[in-house]
Amino acid sequence: MRLWPDTLVGRTVVVLLAGVVLSNVVGLGFFVADRLDVVHDRGEQLAGRVAAAAGLMERVPPRDRRRVLRHLGGPLLRMDWAPRPWATDNGGDWRTGFVRRAVLDELEPQYAERLRIAIVEAGPPEPRRAVRDEDEDREAEGDWRVFRRPPHDHHEPGRRWWASRSGSALLGSLQLGDGSWLNFAAPSATFRPFWSRPAFPLALVTTVLVLAVSGWAVWRATRPLADLAQAAERFGTDVDAPPVSESGPREVRRAAESFNEMQWRLQRMVRDRTQMLAAISHDLRTPITRMKLRAEFVEDAEQQRKMLGDLDEMEAMIGAVLAFARDDATREPHKPLDLAALLQGVCDDASDAGGEATYEGPDHMRLDGRPLALKRAFANLVDNAVKYGGGAHVSLAEGDHSVTVTVDDDGPGLDAADLERVFDPFVRVEGSRSRETGGTGLGLAVVRAAVRAHGGEVTLANRAEGGLRAAVLLPRTCGGES
Repeated sequence: MRLWPDTLVGRTVVVLLAGVVLSNVVGLGFFVADRLDVVHDRGEQLAGRVAAAAGLMERVPPRDRRRVLRHLGGPLLRMDWAPRPWATDNGGDWRTGFVRRAVLDELEPQYAERLRIAIVEAGPPEPRRAVRDEDEDREAEGDWRVFRRPPHDHHEPGRRWWASRSGSALLGSLQLGDGSWLNFAAPSATFRPFWSRPAFPLALVTTVLVLAVSGWAVWRATRPLADLAQAAERFGTDVDAPPVSESGPREVRRAAESFNEMQWRLQRMVRDRTQMLAAISHDLRTPITRMKLRAEFVEDAEQQRKMLGDLDEMEAMIGAVLAFARDDATREPHKPLDLAALLQGVCDDASDAGGEATYEGPDHMRLDGRPLALKRAFANLVDNAVKYGGGAHVSLAEGDHSVTVTVDDDGPGLDAADLERVFDPFVRVEGSRSRETGGTGLGLAVVRAAVRAHGGEVTLANRAEGGLRAAVLLPRTCGGES
């Protein structure tokens, strides 16, 4: 699985997601730091009041200590003087350690071994009007959690002594000089998970909304790039393809303008080349015609025959070059065609001309393409197989998104160095594919041009059992729209 997307839209969305997540993490960090500041302030206040109460208890007679502590307490702090500690052992989480350090900072060093801090959990919530604080005769508002005195306390065991909305309480016990204990209790700071707070769903919805809107905006901004890529692919198979729309961001518009300018220049160059070749062909045909007329006055019949043959060959070569240069097949519109029927027709034409050509494959196969161009290409391949290989064996196979046509012959094949070179214009291999057999060396060049104009590819390979195989791979939708 790729963590870094391959598309521009995907990468932009990943960057946006990383930015939003980082922003939320930073905001969460500030939130946690603010909560810690609150705990720090409450801890310092609690430590100061406990230290002051401890110093006062050391000086007040035992009979007055509980009465004095009643006035030192408050809504968020309960203090009591007893012969036994409420906190029987040190324990708890980071909150107990934090309070312990804060209290010891306010006390003298000898109290370090006398201080105990612990966290206790409350009992189940009790309904409104069922909870009363011991020290203040007032009703509690809402659902409160009740903490009860430890059984070993000198008061009645299990008696309610603290009511708070907090789910846990911080208990502390400090042993005084006479062996008695200064006990205190306060609501413990409770931190709910951030995902349980009302702001979390809002932040989640906001993040999803920002990503959705940003992804849509990026897709709209980069869609002209996809159009530009499609135009480039279309131009590769159709030199007369229409220009791409010049819309979108400024950088994309500039790229589209440059592409359209390049396309216009290439189209003009192709037209100029075609016009030049047409002019050359016209100018060459005039002297060839005059030379044919003069050849009629040659008395030697053999020389006359050779001269007329050379002139006919020159005229055929000029016609073939002109047809290849014009490349009329690329201007033919796309339309649905039956490729299987087209191949069967090509094989029938070759058989009618006296060659051996067979077809193997489905009876029908739909394909979008240029019928004349494809027929010309496959006719060249079949003619070559019949002329140089003794016969053509054509097969058609269908894939998910493409079709494959193979043309096999039983000839001598080609040298490995010539398998690619024969596609170049005017290249003819010596031996069985010599000038005496006819041809101008443009047949395979025409085949490759026609196949590539349909977005496909043609290759040659020597068969293991002997002979040559021409394989043509074509997409099911060739070249684009008509």
